[in-house]
Amino acid sequence: MNTEAEKKSLLLEMITLATVDGHLHKRELDFLKLVAVELSISEAEFQDLFHQEMKSIPIPSEMQRINQFYRLALLMHCDGVLHEREYKAIQQIALEMGLNLFAVKRILEMMKKAPNTIINPIKIMEIFQEQHN
Repeated sequence: MNTEAEKKSLLLEMITLATVDGHLHKRELDFLKLVAVELSISEAEFQDLFHQEMKSIPIPSEMQRINQFYRLALLMHCDGVLHEREYKAIQQIALEMGLNLFAVKRILEMMKKAPNTIINPIKIMEIFQEQHN
């Protein structure tokens, strides 16, 4: 992510997913704040994103799209409750990003079974690479 607009778009996409179930859990908010800090987005800008509607900016590289998908998946699981709306929304977002739906579903299933929902990044990349062959 290079530009301020790209960073805000990424975070806004995460906010949209976090609120798709009608609630914003404290753990989700904390996770979003951590991402905002990583992206060098100020607290004021972060708070302002909750009142904006931005058009999503396409993420250019597949690696960045996979990273964003995984961030979204972690966010989806961080409140300990997996809502059907979140599950459908993350699949739709992944499709719009041009990610392989089969790989997306595999990763989401692996995260459900993992003790802390964390998947080795190398394994994630392998799953997406398998779909290229």
